[in-house]
Amino acid sequence: MCRNIRVLHNFEPPATEDEVRAAAVQYVRKVSGSTRPSAANQAAFDAAVEAVAEATRVLLESLVTQAPPRDREVEAAKAKERSAARFGPR
Repeated sequence: MCRNIRVLHNFEPPATEDEVRAAAVQYVRKVSGSTRPSAANQAAFDAAVEAVAEATRVLLESLVTQAPPRDREVEAAKAKERSAARFGPR
């Protein structure tokens, strides 16, 4: 899976439209093998992004969990710690 796609489920506050769309763009880029489609493929690329974003919204609204919501700041701090352990401090 593309490392730039982040977990969007079970956060407080919930994922924003921008986060959902960014994940959709990353997914379509990965699947298409293109970070920037040609003019001939732009419409197909945009349609795919919208379809994936809509599917993501439906999924996120449908998921149920008993776990308490995660805090974005705490998760970001954990990610920084993992990165420092893997690549060393900056």
